[in-house]
Amino acid sequence: METPCSLSAKFEGSFAYYTVKDRMPQILTKVIDTVHRNKNKFLELHGEVSECLPPVSEYDVFRDVKNQSFFQSQQAILALCSHLQEIKGKVNVLSNDEVRDEIYKLVQVSLWGNRCDLSISGGQDNSQKTSILSSLEDFQAFILVDDMNSVWNILSKNRDGNTESRTRVDIVLDNAGFELVTDLVLADAIMSLGLATEVHFHGKVMPWYVSDTTKHDFDWTVQQCLAINNKWMSKCGQTWKENLKKRRWVYHEHLFWTLPHEYCTMAEVAPDLYTELQKSDLVFFKGDLNYRKLTGDRKWDFIVPFSQALRSFHPAPLCSVRTLKADVQVGLQTGVGERLTATDTDWLISGKYGIIQFSPVV
Repeated sequence: METPCSLSAKFEGSFAYYTVKDRMPQILTKVIDTVHRNKNKFLELHGEVSECLPPVSEYDVFRDVKNQSFFQSQQAILALCSHLQEIKGKVNVLSNDEVRDEIYKLVQVSLWGNRCDLSISGGQDNSQKTSILSSLEDFQAFILVDDMNSVWNILSKNRDGNTESRTRVDIVLDNAGFELVTDLVLADAIMSLGLATEVHFHGKVMPWYVSDTTKHDFDWTVQQCLAINNKWMSKCGQTWKENLKKRRWVYHEHLFWTLPHEYCTMAEVAPDLYTELQKSDLVFFKGDLNYRKLTGDRKWDFIVPFSQALRSFHPAPLCSVRTLKADVQVGLQTGVGERLTATDTDWLISGKYGIIQFSPVV
């Protein structure tokens, strides 16, 4: 099959067109305003050389809105941390089917947490105000691809197999704030339930797409949970800090994640990163930007198999977990894309629909 053309803002009416026409100017205007409001602080401290020094050169213009998103999602975070502690309290009595059900719930929470994307809202409040857990059954009908059985088949091997073997799960992160907490909770549950012995996280080396996770965001979130005056959140923070200290959790940064390359070029452009991912038993890719780069951000037919759209990118078994907010989607059943287009013109970009889409090593 011939590789289709790339999606582009030259296609009037496309999401890329809307992004360049409206979203980017809105985001850049907020960046300019943030820098302007803070410039005197830097000048007072360092004078004219301030732009060369770390307070400015390492300044995250999106940090305030990311932190605000975390605080505005406190009730949802509290409910999620409480649920995690309930699971961990009965870890020794859960059957395999019950473990699978709990992991499936948390993968769905991580999926719908992906709606909290500040780049889509232009930096406006897009936090999660209420617990997602109580709404999962209602959201079920909006999952267009659900390959959880394939994900479970990989995760369950460690629980059923040799307890001395090492099993690694990787999560390529998307948004800070509530979504990051959902990813941390999922990682904690995967390890606590004996499905993996180590989890590796991959984030951005610089502020990116408004709410994308950086090392500072990751560490800050763990510390906030640890310091908060709630025993369940604090307990989560303690566990996560200990996991990082003992390298059961490992955080990675790589410039490739912010370069304009399709992931099928990773083995050539960033062979060290590709080799690192090959060490994993399962890689979760969170969010739209990762999905767009996985599929090359191209005009694929809806029914093209996911593994085919990945082309040469097959470092390890992988699973995309995203709510749809871009004009690309593959791996649908025949007729589903056309039916949705006829009944809901914004289905590809509204964040209303989601996927848990798996590809084995080909």
